[in-house]
Amino acid sequence: MNRVAFSIFNIDVYWYGIIAGLGIVLGVLTASLLAKKRNKFSYEELLDVVIVSLPFGIIGARLYYVLFRWDYYRSRNLGEIIMIRDGGLAFHGGLIMAVLVGAIYCKRKELPFGHIMDCSGPALLIGQGLGRWGNFFNQEAHGGEVSKAYISHFPSFIQKGMFINGAYYHPTFLYEFLWNMMIFILLLLLWNRYSERPGTIFCLYLIGYSFGRLWIEGLRTDSLMLGSLRIAQVVSIVGILTGLIFLIHINKPKENAG
Repeated sequence: MNRVAFSIFNIDVYWYGIIAGLGIVLGVLTASLLAKKRNKFSYEELLDVVIVSLPFGIIGARLYYVLFRWDYYRSRNLGEIIMIRDGGLAFHGGLIMAVLVGAIYCKRKELPFGHIMDCSGPALLIGQGLGRWGNFFNQEAHGGEVSKAYISHFPSFIQKGMFINGAYYHPTFLYEFLWNMMIFILLLLLWNRYSERPGTIFCLYLIGYSFGRLWIEGLRTDSLMLGSLRIAQVVSIVGILTGLIFLIHINKPKENAG
């Protein structure tokens, strides 16, 4: 599996970066289409939120990854901290940072944060799902070893990509891609039902994605660790609980005035 798509002036361009960029573009387009349906803010306002929060999201994703691999970078590889062309971005760190920055920006500009986050949930699923194909080309973020009989149920190019150092491995990137697409379709089906309860769709995204990540992370061999705990599973549990709390709060019956 060749991680390099092509080279320009002796500079390698990696599939990971191309696919990540494509995921961002399609995610923004998805959010813009949903914004038109919700009709609570303009495309320009949405784009402003993306332009402000996206760079911080990338920084957050990298810092989160580096933090939990600090011993590696501190010992001999400090210069590699800024090298993200071939991977090393942790989604949870990016999500946390981007949401915080987006919330601050929306408050300052008096934008409807709940509606914007509802448009962001399905868009994130598109970006995340495509981004996992970048992991495939890097032959990373895979699961434990599996038999040839098991991997034979997948297309041949998946089998080839998951044959690493003489063994086959769980294509966890594919599991997460399929899970994300399933949640994406579900959110679209529920989109109109909760148009007057801003924030509901994003909470459902957070709960749905976190359930899938909690399961899939348990299969992976390269998890970021906090002691004996897989940090992504810990954050996924927090995500589920946070989503449930806000979901209940947003959808609690309104008290009648008078």
